[in-house]
Parts: sequence; structure tokens; C-alpha cells
Amino acid sequence: MTPLRPRTAGPARRAGRQLHAGPLAYAVLTLFTIGSLFPLVWTAVAASGDSARLSRTPPPFWFGGRLLKNLGSAWSDANMGLALFNTALVAGTVALGTVLFSTVAGFAFAKLRFRLKGALLLLTVGTMMVPPQLSVVPLFMLVAGLGWTDQLQAVVLPTLVSAFGVFFMRQYLLEALPTELIEAARVDGASSWRVVWHIVFPVARPAMAVLGMLSFVQAWNDFFWPVIALTQENPTVQVALTGLGRGYVPDQAVVMAGALLGTLPLLLAFTLFGRQIVGGIMRGAVKG
Repeated sequence: MTPLRPRTAGPARRAGRQLHAGPLAYAVLTLFTIGSLFPLVWTAVAASGDSARLSRTPPPFWFGGRLLKNLGSAWSDANMGLALFNTALVAGTVALGTVLFSTVAGFAFAKLRFRLKGALLLLTVGTMMVPPQLSVVPLFMLVAGLGWTDQLQAVVLPTLVSAFGVFFMRQYLLEALPTELIEAARVDGASSWRVVWHIVFPVARPAMAVLGMLSFVQAWNDFFWPVIALTQENPTVQVALTGLGRGYVPDQAVVMAGALLGTLPLLLAFTLFGRQIVGGIMRGAVKG
């Protein structure tokens, strides 16, 4: 008799095999990639011509010969060098502050016990329902009273902590940070700040990377409050772009060139650090 060989179940047999996408998946991904890149490509095409070229019907779909000239005009007319430096400083400071303060506050709401914990969390989350337009007048009065008009701290300080960041980190630490690990550190004599530095920050690193990326992009693209608090003398990128659109007949090609200059640093940052951010997210998603 031929000895019977144990049969491996289907899912177990496929557990070690690498999954491959089919033609339909590649087609869908290609369409999504083209749709995502089209606004950027169209901005570059529009920045390479002039206003007369853009007003044609149908509009041009290929590059012209004025890209470098329009980029130079946008750089000089909008003081783009100072605007890029200010925006990088503001966005980096806001992202760092949001990540640090939100992580500490999220840890407190997730694992510590104190009075009015639920009420304070509800109040923090409730602030996300208040439209930001309602706080513009009192915030501007406060900034003007402190003498911070047209200074970068007027843009940085009101956005150093976000209710979304606190709630996001709280939800992450509820599941990712074991309470037993904190109790073991307490038994060893660790203080609260040592627990935060040596336990909370390493555990929360994937979520901190995501929150930092979202905060940096939001601060870089923020327009509403900076255009009120700053002027063309000390602008961020979004404030500087408003200067290009002024005039009786603004040159739309130069405006597009300025928008392209303001977008390229974000693309460079994602190109350089996108792999590390995604890798941190994936490491945080793997358990066991």
C-alpha cells in the first residue's frame, strides 16, 4: 500500500506564497496614478506658457518654452526665497510641537487617571466642531495686543496643539501601549517623564510619524490665518502667492509658476522621507 501523505489545507498551502496583482489591479492603479499626477503636470504646463496661451480653446496640453522665465519672475516678484524659508520654519515647528504635545496629552487621556478626565476629553474633541472663522477676531485682537502682527509666532503658536492630534494619539495609545508595561516601569522607580521618553515615544513612533506628516502638510498649505496675520513683507508661501494674483490683469502663467515653486518642496520631502514614513507605519501595524 502507498502510504497516505497528509494533505495541507488550501490557506496554509498559500500562506508562504507571494500574492501577485492581476491586470485589472494594474489598470486601476495606473488610472489612479494618472489622475493624481494630472493637477501637478497641468500646473507645470500652464507655468510654461503665457496668459494668451492659457486662454485658448482647447487649452494646451504640452509644455511651452517660458517655464524658466516664469519661475524666475515668480521667484523675484513674490519674494519666494523668504516665503519658502518662513513656510519651512513654520511648518516644521508646528509639526514638531503638534507631535510632542499631542503625544503627551494623548498618553495622559489614554493611560493616566485624574479628575474630570472624561469631561476634559469631551471638551477637547468638542473644539473640533467650532468653525475656525469664529475665533479669527479675538485671536487677531490678542496677536495685535502682543505686538506680533506680521511675525511668524503669530502663525506658529495658535497651531502648536490640535484637538485632532490629541484624540488621534489617545486612540492609538489605548491599543498599542500595554498598561502592564507602564506599571512595570513604575515599580522600577521611573518617573512620569521617564515613562514618556523611554516607553511612550518609542511605542507611539508610527503614529507620531503619521501625525507629523499630516501636520506638516496642513501647516504648509494653510492660507486662512496666515493671510490675516502676515503681510507681503514677511510672507509664507500661500501669502506670497496672493501677491502674484494682484493687479489689473494678473499673469496666470506666473501665478502657476509660483504655485509650482510652492509645491516642489513638499514633493521633495515625500520623495526623501516617504519610505521611512511608510516603513514606520507598517512596523506599527505588525503585532505579535
